[in-house]
Amino acid sequence: MSSKVYVRDIYNYFGYRQISGDDSSLDRLVTVSDVMRPGLELTGHFEHSPGRIVILGSKEMNFINTMMDHDLQVKAFDFLTRDEIPMILISKDMACPEVLLEIAREKNFPIFTSYAHTVSLIMELLNYLEDFFAEVESVHGVLMQVYGRGVLITGESGIGKSEIALELIKKGHILVADDRVDVYRAHNKIFGEAPELLRNMLELRGVDVINVVDMFGVMASTEKSSIECIVELKRWTQDNDFDRLGLNNSQVETLFGIDLPKMVIPVREGRSIAAIIEATVTNIILRQKGVNSSEVFGQKVAELIDRNKEE
Repeated sequence: MSSKVYVRDIYNYFGYRQISGDDSSLDRLVTVSDVMRPGLELTGHFEHSPGRIVILGSKEMNFINTMMDHDLQVKAFDFLTRDEIPMILISKDMACPEVLLEIAREKNFPIFTSYAHTVSLIMELLNYLEDFFAEVESVHGVLMQVYGRGVLITGESGIGKSEIALELIKKGHILVADDRVDVYRAHNKIFGEAPELLRNMLELRGVDVINVVDMFGVMASTEKSSIECIVELKRWTQDNDFDRLGLNNSQVETLFGIDLPKMVIPVREGRSIAAIIEATVTNIILRQKGVNSSEVFGQKVAELIDRNKEE
């Protein structure tokens, strides 16, 4: 992920057709993760808000062609091609107004067209820009995809997170990041990925740093994943009060304003933590479908107690 995005990045990613501006015009910086459909700006009411990518759709084009005279177009388009605006994008391959095209060429300002409809353009740009401008927090842990669900495994250093990740990979699950996970919010979900330097790498204490793609194949690793749950590993001691049955286990952890289910798993010799994590993820999937085994068990226990009291 990057904290900067240029018009060139958008041009290369989406392949829009450029009708104004030379190669140097693509070096304009995008500073806002939002787009603008000009309304008041086309009527001559200008607000010097942060520059956003301008989208011209059917409604804007109809207003320009039927309601704006030459002088008003000059005034409005001069404002919409100022330095703060990165680019203009026209939907449905509609013809660019001649006045706008003339001003843009004089300023070496980039204008693009796309065959896509206006709503589609807005959604794809917002999704793209949100990834770039998302706030990132680095978390010490391991991120795996287990049964297609992103599981962030945390715990103190040396507790065996990487070794558990290796066992999960051997079971067919997928590594996203080891040691450091860059976590961010986008599209109302929490995502995680590995820093570029650590991508595909897994550190095994006393052994080496291994490349899981080289060792297990390209399907053993992926660049990023959404995070559906958190598993915290804690060393088992007699003093720790762990909820054995999960009857009161409603822990959540909030990341960037989104609550994620969190399970605390005690670690001790002889326990297959990888298998427990598989069971944990399966249990979370079942709970999301309305099946809660611990609640069913608790109800049965309560019914048994009531029957014994009656007897």
